[in-house]
Amino acid sequence: MIVAAAGRGERLGPGAPKALRLLVGEPLLVHAVRSLVAALSLDLLVVAAPPDAVSEVRALLVDVVPDQVGLVVVPGGSSRQDSVRLALAVLPDDVDVVLVHDAARCLVPAALVESVVAAVRAGAGAVVPGLPVADTVKRVDDGRVVETVDRSALWGAQTPQGFSRVVLMAAHQATELDDAGPATDDAGLVERMGGTVVLVPGSEEAFKVTRPTDLLLAEALLAERAERAAGGGR
Repeated sequence: MIVAAAGRGERLGPGAPKALRLLVGEPLLVHAVRSLVAALSLDLLVVAAPPDAVSEVRALLVDVVPDQVGLVVVPGGSSRQDSVRLALAVLPDDVDVVLVHDAARCLVPAALVESVVAAVRAGAGAVVPGLPVADTVKRVDDGRVVETVDRSALWGAQTPQGFSRVVLMAAHQATELDDAGPATDDAGLVERMGGTVVLVPGSEEAFKVTRPTDLLLAEALLAERAERAAGGGR
């Protein structure tokens, strides 16, 4: 599992890098890793951290990651794509399935992680979880609406996205040779080189913390989970 956690997160407002912003007293990254390691199939976690916070991130996570899961923290790059490439470079040779996750999706359910892994192990070279787009979508040119897009075939992509290691490495290598610019997710790199990407159902809980209001939603979800856990213990 690769976790991209080096982004600045300007839309969340001034302050620390996004992955280190606090949610109920703990960094988003800590919440994300705690969610990920609940998936039983995870055996290695590689975090691409802000370059000036590698030691800090390692110290934050050492007590969150269980002993049976390896932990490696590397300096991230100037873009998400660079960060994933740098994390790929340190994977052991025997890793054949790679998941890539955004730390900002800090409350992803473990069941979604397992669903993505299962799809890759079933033979898919690239897998992306997603949800149907609910809003009406407009195509705009120079401030004017030129088209209302049919949303029936539109899905919002989430993470973790899963890949055969061979496919993901080929996608990143192909991108280094073209001038198409960075992609917003790794599945997009696979699409660029003509590969097939399989969709699996995503989760409402795997939303991305991007703006301050998303932190409020994450706080509410954490409170709801705590209440459910307390109720289940009675």
